[in-house]
Amino acid sequence: MAVRVRFLPSGVEIDVDAGASLHDAVRCAGLPIASACGADGICGRCAVLCVEGAAHLPAETPAESDVKARNRVDARYRLACRVAPRGDVTLTAPYW
Repeated sequence: MAVRVRFLPSGVEIDVDAGASLHDAVRCAGLPIASACGADGICGRCAVLCVEGAAHLPAETPAESDVKARNRVDARYRLACRVAPRGDVTLTAPYW
């Protein structure tokens, strides 16, 4: 099953396989994404904001919350390397 991921403000939309991380989706879309830790869920630099379809994201894990707190990531953001959407979502990030 594929899910649609839309990126704002560019308007780029792509379909990715369910189970693919948001980090993978961003890279497939050809957009920049930081990952100083190599997408290991340590640095918090890949944070993205889900502006539509947040119900299609899994609940935040304690590990994700800890990384966000340590790296001063806004609580509204999710770590793209740790989240795989189960349905269509729209994302934005301050560096797009």
